[in-house]
Amino acid sequence: MQQMEVEQEKPPEVERMILEYLRKRGHKNAEQALRDALNLPANEQAEDASTEASEPVQTVSDEELRKHLVPFWERKEGSGDNALSDGDLTMQSLLTGGVTAPSVTKLLESIGPGGVDEILSVDPTDRHEGFRDLEAWVDGSLDMYRPEFRPILFPIFCHFYLDLIQLGFRDAGIRFFNTFSPSLSQTHSRVLHRFSELLLPSHLHDELAQRFRNEKYVLRMSKSGFSLLVGWLTEGLGGEASGAGEGFSGEKGKRGRAAIMRVVNNHLRFDVTTSNSTSVPPNAWEESSGLISDLIPSSGSGQDQKSDPAAFNASAGALKLGPAPMDEALRAETERRLREMNSPSAMQDVRPTVPAGLISPSPTELLPRPALFKTIDLRREVERVRDERKRLRLEPSALAMEKDPTSSAVNAVRARALPSVCAYTLYDVGEGAPCSTFSQDSSLMAVGFSESYVRVWNLKGDKLRGIRNDVDPNTTRDSNALRKAKERDAKSTRKLIGHSGPVYSVAFDPLSGSSAPPQYLLSSSADATVRLWSMETMSNLVVYRGHQNPVWDVQWSPMGIYFATASRDKTARLWSTDRLSALRIYAGHLSDVDCVKFHPNSLYLATGSSDWTCRLWDVQKGVPMRVFIGHQGAISALAMSPDGRYLASAGEDLAICLWDLGSGKRIKKMTGHTASVYSMSFSNESSLLVSGGADWTVRCWDVKGAGGLVNRGTVRENGVVNGIEDGKDHEESSFETVDLLATFPTKRTPIATVHFTSRNLCLVSGSFLPSDQR
Repeated sequence: MQQMEVEQEKPPEVERMILEYLRKRGHKNAEQALRDALNLPANEQAEDASTEASEPVQTVSDEELRKHLVPFWERKEGSGDNALSDGDLTMQSLLTGGVTAPSVTKLLESIGPGGVDEILSVDPTDRHEGFRDLEAWVDGSLDMYRPEFRPILFPIFCHFYLDLIQLGFRDAGIRFFNTFSPSLSQTHSRVLHRFSELLLPSHLHDELAQRFRNEKYVLRMSKSGFSLLVGWLTEGLGGEASGAGEGFSGEKGKRGRAAIMRVVNNHLRFDVTTSNSTSVPPNAWEESSGLISDLIPSSGSGQDQKSDPAAFNASAGALKLGPAPMDEALRAETERRLREMNSPSAMQDVRPTVPAGLISPSPTELLPRPALFKTIDLRREVERVRDERKRLRLEPSALAMEKDPTSSAVNAVRARALPSVCAYTLYDVGEGAPCSTFSQDSSLMAVGFSESYVRVWNLKGDKLRGIRNDVDPNTTRDSNALRKAKERDAKSTRKLIGHSGPVYSVAFDPLSGSSAPPQYLLSSSADATVRLWSMETMSNLVVYRGHQNPVWDVQWSPMGIYFATASRDKTARLWSTDRLSALRIYAGHLSDVDCVKFHPNSLYLATGSSDWTCRLWDVQKGVPMRVFIGHQGAISALAMSPDGRYLASAGEDLAICLWDLGSGKRIKKMTGHTASVYSMSFSNESSLLVSGGADWTVRCWDVKGAGGLVNRGTVRENGVVNGIEDGKDHEESSFETVDLLATFPTKRTPIATVHFTSRNLCLVSGSFLPSDQR
């Protein structure tokens, strides 16, 4: 009987764990109160002694401890590299005397961030099970909450993987990566590929890994959604399916949630909104999320850094997005010329129409230009008015409203909604052709090749004549002498040689518009230079130097004379054709500036960067006016709508974002491409967007449509369901949005450029990819 009484006084397992927790935390009063309620003695030492006697003491040998710590043994030079890269090989060398065996103390001293206690106590399965439970909780949540919960998976995944690598659990990290990365690869493929190469603690000095470690990852969430997340993290409530057994409340679930809680507390920042979950579009939760603290420009000298892109955009002031004013003398001469031609357009106002709600800039706010117009300006304006009258107006909303794609009227509707697409395909390219472009009059096509040259084609078959080798250019004083100095025998294609690296961008000048062939061509290259070529003499005129790294993109201003470049040196620059040095440098992006695009009125310049953001700059002042954050990858292409309202950006996350320039807000997110998007172009009415990319397709998007994901079973034109023919797998179509009107596939041709002519014919070009290449 005495023995039974003693055993009854020992606390059960659960109570003993609670008492131990209270004792470790220093809550003596609460511990004593619980002991009194359980009729337990207050002698802590006796209980500790009995506990230690009943449980064997676990020890670790010096050799095993050193083997666990060796991956963290850094070089004395402070370079961040491990003394030896492989833990097993290091231990073998230590045991055989090949390397002087460091003491455990020295190994502990060489360990960087992470902490000795965590290294010795961490269980790699906690993170594996914790992320599995988090993913199950997100998938098991209500439909209204799931879109705002899903963005939390990516930063938790990244930090768990980096933790495992930093703590030396390479194999566990690889298993964790291979298990959970496929569900995130659709929108984060570039980051995941980069992290997959980080396999040792010394690799974590990678720039992107350091950003994840040192910056707060911002997430948007509703107040009710945040409360549910906190409830699950603290109590394991909600989200588990029926029959899940122990579910999230088991011991492993607690440890996994504790690991998630550490990441939430140390590396995440939640922007909790008062908006109802149902009032926010599903794709809007990821907008303005990510590592954005360093991506938002400062509002000005002496002002605090804005933590929210919307706050910065509001503080930058209103934009003047209307068309540039037309010179009065040029307007009067254009009207007179149209009357002389007996054109039906002679009675209409030739001045550009200002869209409702937009403000046009004054002439003094624009970049300087010649005071007097030239004949080429007059021809351009006359042809612009004639093109507007003869243009085929596209109405994509008509196709979106068509309920029955099998009806007899659907062909007529498609003719009004979709453009005619003319594709130019290059064969036997060799090392590749990274870029191409069309002239505004559709007479010339230029292609930049990886073999460091540019080739120009005359699409009408006319011969491209250059200057004869025996002619001194200094002796040609007028146009007659220039014609006599040209070659007699020529072909319809011409090779321009001068660059010493791959050519990444080419652009024809817009001065003549659609009235005549262009006079100049710009090309940018990996040799950090931009070259200006004459289309009259087919020769190089100027070399512009200033960038210190490859120049990814070059674009003309709509008014000509000026052009902008984007470079790997993290800057964009403004140039004038008559000066060798840059006029403005636009600095602020944290990584490569990949692409640039002028606003139609030339007052603003848009830039897209590998830091996942776009910016809109005041061209003359050189300051950012808008920042656009919402992509989950580098920006690969930009497009400005002709009416000046919208900016379209395409990223390596395979999404196209449509932005309102006035407010800086994202209007919608369009998805459907299955590989990188290389080029985009708006129709002349700004109602249709056409894109082309590495998935060998040309896709048409309804700009005015509401957007949103397609419901399975939605039938598109030509019997295509969600962009894929009946009977095929629909997995690829699950992320297409309803504003994807049509997909035009090629055989194996990545589309390098997309271009709308002044009369809404769509021209595209690309290099055919043989089946033996990928």
